[in-house]
Amino acid sequence: MSIVRWGVVGPGRIASKVVRDFPHVPGAEVVAVASRSAERAKAFATEHGIERVHDSYRAILEDDAVDVLYIATPHPQHRAVTLAALRAGKAVLVEKAFTVTPAATREIVELATETGVFAMEAMWTRFMPIVVRVRELVAAGAVGAVQAVQADLGVSAPVDPADRFYNPAIGGGALFDVGVYPISFAQMMLGTPVSVTARGTLAPSGVDVEEAVLLGYPDGRSASLFASLRCPTPGQARVFGTAGWIDVLPRFHHPATLVLHRAGREPETVTLPPTGGGYTHELREVTECVAAGRPESAVMPLADTVTVQDLMGQVADQLGMTPQEGPATLD
Repeated sequence: MSIVRWGVVGPGRIASKVVRDFPHVPGAEVVAVASRSAERAKAFATEHGIERVHDSYRAILEDDAVDVLYIATPHPQHRAVTLAALRAGKAVLVEKAFTVTPAATREIVELATETGVFAMEAMWTRFMPIVVRVRELVAAGAVGAVQAVQADLGVSAPVDPADRFYNPAIGGGALFDVGVYPISFAQMMLGTPVSVTARGTLAPSGVDVEEAVLLGYPDGRSASLFASLRCPTPGQARVFGTAGWIDVLPRFHHPATLVLHRAGREPETVTLPPTGGGYTHELREVTECVAAGRPESAVMPLADTVTVQDLMGQVADQLGMTPQEGPATLD
């Protein structure tokens, strides 16, 4: 296809930021938006110059002018919309966290595999130019064999029981909003661990306020991670190897700079700013994959999404959380 036509499901703040990056994406065009609120959909369309407006999720699934759906609803709603989209033959880019339970993620991945329809988690971090360079340096042996990862991401969120961060019905808590980043980064660098140890604090509503997570590997490698809604942290990641280390400077989930420390040499600073707001790179990946007929991304494969969701599931279990997954079907 010459132009990949995108639709937006869930016209909130993150969707506004993402849509602003489409001018940097060759071969892509946003043609439709859907919300359960006609007023919100119309306002979003007016703001971003989008032609087609739908006042239900079902309507955009039936829109033949849409090839790909960017799904930015609250986390527990991803399941129903994504499953319906795949059944309708629409490719999907699903905001992280992909779902709030491992079972729902597997359900989606199994359907995507069965139908051959493209699906990807919107983990923009993996497509950032500086993170791509980190992977290249590690693959080239710049720091020797990677032995450990450290990463933190914390924000000082409003301490308000009514705020979305504290509402379990819409996927609140540190884990699904900020914890997914360090966990995904560690999984990208180290693969699948054999042990997960988590300690943290729950809010009265039952969602997590913060947690420390230790991932263990059979050969002694490890990842030490921290996520919080009450502690503003630097947001830095470090990759330690047998011959040096790499600092991914704050904030590591959308970084512009790394510092390479090779044993016995002066530090080397590399700066590669992202294009636009930083969402450009993942949007290009999806657009190119869909245009080429590929069922998934090699950079953000579905197997990695399943692993990360499994790890978050273990963290939730150890903290005593019971995530409220959404239904499997649309209303």
